[in-house]
Amino acid sequence: MKRINEIFYSIQGEGHFTGTPAVFIRFSGCNLRCDFCDTLHEEAEIMADKTILELASRYPSRHVVLTGGEPGLQVDERFVSMWKQSGWFVQIETNGTQPLPSNIDWVTCSPKERCILTEAEELKIVFQGQDLSPWDHFVAGERYLQPCSMKNTDQVLKYVKEHPQWKLSVQLHKLLNIP
Repeated sequence: MKRINEIFYSIQGEGHFTGTPAVFIRFSGCNLRCDFCDTLHEEAEIMADKTILELASRYPSRHVVLTGGEPGLQVDERFVSMWKQSGWFVQIETNGTQPLPSNIDWVTCSPKERCILTEAEELKIVFQGQDLSPWDHFVAGERYLQPCSMKNTDQVLKYVKEHPQWKLSVQLHKLLNIP
């Protein structure tokens, strides 16, 4: 049983898969409380794993994004296997504070505080002018900086130009008003 905030179909608006149609499974609950978070953690429906898969399967895409809150608090190897056995590509967006199952196809780590992960396919930092040198040794194929609520875009653009190992990621879904 999982605590689910919402299940919806949209396009990925951030990072490597920007523009990709996907089913989003937004988990309720997080071990952090970021002031810019867009999840209402109090709202949750308790759902069986198979029910979650059945609801997601109503949509044509077979790309699922496990997001939150912090999905790492609820996702395990068996849950991911269920999706993969049904032909899904499984992406997770995590704050990096929880161990993750090894069978996830794509890990997007967006750390806010402490982080136990040392590698991911994608590292995405919400940039607020902080020192990024702690992430120099984090192993990631892709590195993205994202303006915080689109309020410091100029600062992020300047930083990315000066540090080309980073790429700009904007919240396209917010810019285009895509649900």
